[in-house]
Amino acid sequence: MIDVKGLQKNYGGLQVLKGVDLTINKGDCVVLVGPSGCGKSTFLRLINQLETLTGGEIDVDGEMIGYKYVDKDGKQVLQTLNDKEVAEQRSKLGMVFQRFNLFPHMTALENVMIPALIGGEKQSDAEQEAKRILDFLSLSDRLGHKPAQLSGGEKQRVAVARALINRPSVILADEPSGSLDSKNKIELHKLFFDLRDEFKQTFVIVTHDETLARMTDRTLFMKDGSIVSPASVEE
Repeated sequence: MIDVKGLQKNYGGLQVLKGVDLTINKGDCVVLVGPSGCGKSTFLRLINQLETLTGGEIDVDGEMIGYKYVDKDGKQVLQTLNDKEVAEQRSKLGMVFQRFNLFPHMTALENVMIPALIGGEKQSDAEQEAKRILDFLSLSDRLGHKPAQLSGGEKQRVAVARALINRPSVILADEPSGSLDSKNKIELHKLFFDLRDEFKQTFVIVTHDETLARMTDRTLFMKDGSIVSPASVEE
């Protein structure tokens, strides 16, 4: 499902990711842990094309992220994508952020519909799908509420619903429970597994939460821009 080879990211002279190799299978729920500044969030942003990679390859479900292979003089070469192609790739990925990133002037329903409308869905179809997902997340009585009228847990569930609206094959979550209290953290963690079972997505989650790390199928450890053994993180 996700195949990363030699992934590198530099900011000027600072090398943040140092040749990461990683394979994540379809339907896996994987957590990436490690100290602050080790490159975890950068890794997610590269997959979601919020950053451009310096070197290496990212393949999601058989498609190169940010690039495509083209025939040139009888050879297969990599070519960068145009804005439309990037948008099409990004629609296959859902992103959940720590701070929700909801539009304050829009209702929960409207916030969830936005990615579908941007993707060209009819208003009626986007609304129907948004209502279906919000109902699954027990938010059917909050459709007309704006973010200021929602609890922290409800805001995060709206953000999750927004990530699901285009039926992406992969959900990327960056510290999704970082702004939640203990009760809502537990509920969110359970929700991820319910969603995996219901919608069959692959989850890649960056977190410092040890409870969530213990619940997932696989925990990956990052230190100084590389995937390492657990013992290396503890040193």
